[in-house]
Amino acid sequence: MQNSIPGNIRVGDVSPDFELTTFEPSENRFGVFKLSHSISKKKWTVLFFYPADYTFVCPTELSDLGDYYMEIKELGVEVISVSTDTQFVHMAWQREEKLLQNIKFPMAADPTGKVSRLFGIYDENTGLALRGTFLLNPEGKLVGSEINSYSVGRSAAELTRKLEAYVYVHHNPDEVCPANWDVGRKTIRPAKTEVGRVHEALA
Repeated sequence: MQNSIPGNIRVGDVSPDFELTTFEPSENRFGVFKLSHSISKKKWTVLFFYPADYTFVCPTELSDLGDYYMEIKELGVEVISVSTDTQFVHMAWQREEKLLQNIKFPMAADPTGKVSRLFGIYDENTGLALRGTFLLNPEGKLVGSEINSYSVGRSAAELTRKLEAYVYVHHNPDEVCPANWDVGRKTIRPAKTEVGRVHEALA
C-alpha cells in the first residue's frame, strides 16, 4: 500500500493507507483506526461519512447503523463512522444524544478533511463531508460507494444487504448477485448459455 494520499480513489482502486483518531463508545476511550491494520486482519471496512455532530439527520443514521452493527461485524466487516468533527466532540455528542447511547462502532475524526478529500466527498464550501458510504474489501480495494447530499439519510438495512452480496461474490468470484439479492437466493453464473436467458437462470 502507498503511504501518501494522492487524489480521489474510484471503485476498483486500492486505497492508500490512512489513519484516523477515533472515539470508541464501547470502551469510552480514544483510539486509532489505520486501514493497513484492518487489511492485515483480512477485514472488510465500511467508511460511513456524515456531515457533522449535533445535527439532525446524522444521529438517526448512526442510530440505524448501530442497530445493524453486530450483524455487519459477523460478516467480517468493521464499520467506522467519520465526520470532520474532532474525537472530543464525538465523545460529547455520543454522551448527550440519546439516539447514540447504544452505538458501539468507532467514531473517527477527520478535522482537516484529508480522508474526506481522498474519497471525493469533502465540501470546500462548508468544510463538511457529504453522506458517503464506502466499502473496502480485505485487500483495501474500493468495491462499492454511495454518496448523498445533506438532506436525505441512508438505510443500514440496504447497506447490510449489499455487504452480504459483496462478501458472497468475494468468496464465489464466478457468480454474480441479481437485483435485491438476499442470502439464500439464487445467483447467476455468467456464461454464453445464459445470454438472453437470465429469467431461466433464476427460475
